[in-house]
Amino acid sequence: MPKTTKQAKGSKAPASRNTIGKGGDTHQAGGPPLTTNFGVPISDNQNSLKAGARGPVLLEDFHLREKIFHFDHERIPERIVHARGSGAHGFFECTDPIPDLSRASLFAEKGKRTPVFTRFSTVAGSKGSKDTPRDVRGFAVKFYTDEGNWDLVGNNMPVFFIQDAIKFPDLVHAVKPEADRMFPQAASAHDTFWDFVSLMPESTHMLTWLMSDFALPRSFRTMQGFGVHTFRLVNEAGESTFVKFHWRPRQGTQSTTWDEAVKISGADPDFLRRDLWEAIQKGDFPEWDFAIQAFDLDTARSLPFDVLDASKLIPEEIVPLRVIGRMVLDRWPDNFFAETEQVAFLPHNVVPGIDFTNDPLLQGRLFSYLDTQKSRLGTTNFFQIPVNQPKCPFANLNRDGTMQMAVPKGRANYEPNSLDQAGEEPGPREDPVNGFTSFRGSGEDNDASEKLRVRPESFADHFSQARMMFASQTSIEQAHMASAFVFELSKVELEHVRTRMLSQLRNVDEGLAKRVADGLAMPLPKAAAAVAPTLDLDASDKLSIVKQGDPPMKGRKVGILFDEGSDKAALDKLGKAVIDAGGTPFFVAPKVGELKLKGGTMKADGQLAGSPSVLFDAVACAIMPDQAKKLSTDGAALQWFMDAHGHAKTIGYCPATKEFILDKLGIEPDSGVIPNAEFPNVAPARHWEREPKVRMLA
Repeated sequence: MPKTTKQAKGSKAPASRNTIGKGGDTHQAGGPPLTTNFGVPISDNQNSLKAGARGPVLLEDFHLREKIFHFDHERIPERIVHARGSGAHGFFECTDPIPDLSRASLFAEKGKRTPVFTRFSTVAGSKGSKDTPRDVRGFAVKFYTDEGNWDLVGNNMPVFFIQDAIKFPDLVHAVKPEADRMFPQAASAHDTFWDFVSLMPESTHMLTWLMSDFALPRSFRTMQGFGVHTFRLVNEAGESTFVKFHWRPRQGTQSTTWDEAVKISGADPDFLRRDLWEAIQKGDFPEWDFAIQAFDLDTARSLPFDVLDASKLIPEEIVPLRVIGRMVLDRWPDNFFAETEQVAFLPHNVVPGIDFTNDPLLQGRLFSYLDTQKSRLGTTNFFQIPVNQPKCPFANLNRDGTMQMAVPKGRANYEPNSLDQAGEEPGPREDPVNGFTSFRGSGEDNDASEKLRVRPESFADHFSQARMMFASQTSIEQAHMASAFVFELSKVELEHVRTRMLSQLRNVDEGLAKRVADGLAMPLPKAAAAVAPTLDLDASDKLSIVKQGDPPMKGRKVGILFDEGSDKAALDKLGKAVIDAGGTPFFVAPKVGELKLKGGTMKADGQLAGSPSVLFDAVACAIMPDQAKKLSTDGAALQWFMDAHGHAKTIGYCPATKEFILDKLGIEPDSGVIPNAEFPNVAPARHWEREPKVRMLA
């Protein structure tokens, strides 16, 4: 038998095999031994196994094959909606037990903690898009209870665009990049979205939310969350209570302005993700109160709308919130892909004590989410395999997917659509006469059990709550909403779509419709016919961000500008005042290295050109006259103050800043342009009375 040879244990391989690090040093500080996926230790992770130093790579190199194989398959198909998300671990703590309402164990005992994983997301964009578009935000919480997982999968707005899940593919097709050109990304300001919603009056209430400042959250930490649907709580005796779920941030609800959001997306497209990560890393853990609106059947029947209609909310003035718990997010995921990307939220995951209602949008979601998670591992186009393919003509609006063999044409991949008015093919239509109809009978003499494709008349009021939402806003928020409508509709090329949307807005508020029409330089059309009377509901202060008062300083980031020669004592005092108020100072200078100051030296946290004021909740400046004169000729410095002023932020100033910069820019003192000594007491409030003076609003 041939002799076998082996390398002595612990002996070194030839230096030419593995030369990494400085000077060919092969020793690296590290953790446990590197292994294959199956635990086999790896001796060399730098070179493939070859037949000789210059020979071919051998197929038997199992480490090479495993490493490349895993790399080739690292990515899975992204979510169709909510693709861009950020998540964190934490816990839910019951603060007010409700055993009288629900047998759910997580609500049974005061102080009981339940681990959670929470994921925030945008809806319309891909996972490679940005954090700050005007969009609905997903707010999904997975409770790891001792009775199983409960997934509360909601949004940062309490209502939705549609009343029935059968319209969800059409909604998403309409808001996504247009099918024939694949743009715009993560944006609703284009023809197909507004064509669709202008044909769906039930969307009007949600549009007032989407065009409001709620669609531009300052942070995931300052964002509300809602379960959207009406659910049921069931107690030990089997008694049912209707419920709506709410998350309210203890950091206060806060938004950005549109101009600010646009500039943030250029400065830092990961702004919200980074903000959440930074807060958790420094121990400033985000917290939310968990509240319920619980009500009985008599209350539901007394309301002027149907509680099963997801396009409606119940004002807190009618059914007040009851806080029953809190959520704290205190740990960032160890691996983004393994946790945030792969987490699967399923609305049908409930625990004993929580149940569903007949909300048609919710019922559709109970099927959709499971199907979606499965489809991420395969293809929807198996019917195109010859053995599965129908032999008769077929046409629908289902598009794309892995292994798509057809080449669908045209712009409209949703229904209803009116693109035929623009000379384009409108796509297939339903056939009420010849189309398949389910058998209506149930086998019992009970009309309530008939299977019907209908909506109750109680769903027909599409405008009352939209009117309430607009009426509940302050004048500046109404201006923001009108300006948002103008901007979005200005991107719509089809004039008949803009006209139709204006006719819907007249049912919301005549003044709003006129402001939008004037902003588009279009005549005001007749009001769209409303199926049900539009009611003048009482305004609700809870629907306004501004009416909720100035936000607390806790968790806010304050930019403080300085330069060589600044007074270190003044900077230290200003920074300490911000910290004492609960905020985080972030020092900005033209250079980031060690700068000589009056009374010492200091390094900046960020360089001026890379730290625009849009990244901060408020700004201040402490510099000497010579530096102020120099900065007054620096475009980045001037823009720093102009943006802060234009975004209605608090600006703290020293005498030199005022004389050489603010006066030059025409920025006059007001309630938010104040001396540094007053600054920490005012920031980070917004000073909306300033905005009409610096920006044209509809």
